[in-house]
Amino acid sequence: MDNPFEYVNKPLKEVPPELKSKVMNDIAIAKLLMELAALFSYNIGDIIESVMKQREKNNTNDNPN
Repeated sequence: MDNPFEYVNKPLKEVPPELKSKVMNDIAIAKLLMELAALFSYNIGDIIESVMKQREKNNTNDNPN
């Protein structure tokens, strides 16, 4: 079995332009899908944080001390 760590210090090989273009296109599509998913999904952490801040704000307004 080949040791993959032997290739770490060796110089990189040139990638064919077609393959590089395809990979970059796939990465761009993946980024787009992640951004669209973030737009149309709830960020639960932000929701919890805003609810907690609103509760703290309401509690301080209810207590005059």
